[in-house]
Parts: sequence; structure tokens; C-alpha cells
Amino acid sequence: MSEVVLYSLPACPYCKMAKRYLKSKGIEFKDVNVEENKDAARELFSITGQRGVPVIRIRSKIIIGFNKKAIENALK
Repeated sequence: MSEVVLYSLPACPYCKMAKRYLKSKGIEFKDVNVEENKDAARELFSITGQRGVPVIRIRSKIIIGFNKKAIENALK
């Protein structure tokens, strides 16, 4: 399992920002498109109780939305 997982949608601007940010930092991540992967969408809802994206899982930490500081802290 990847250490960093990004749950996203193709048309989501904050998802695109999160992808660019992770790539700019050289962070490898698994990008899960919840529009195409319904099992992942259900998993996301069971974890967060919501359907909004982006959601970033770093190890066992869950970050809802695109938040650079939270990402940096979770990676420490």
C-alpha cells in the first residue's frame, strides 16, 4: 500500500493543486479517482463521513481538503 494516497476527481481544482504540490515536493503518491473507482468512493465515505475531495491519507493520518501545512506535518 502506498504511504500517500490522494482521493480525487478529474474536474476538482483543489485535487489538481494537491497533485501539483505533491509532485513539486517529490512525494510519490497513489492517485485514486473516486469517480471511476466506486469501491474507493465508499471507502472514502466510511473513513471521512463525506464525499468531498481532495482527501489525502498519509500513513494513518487523514487530511480533508488541500492544506500544505497539514501535508508537511503529516509527512514528518
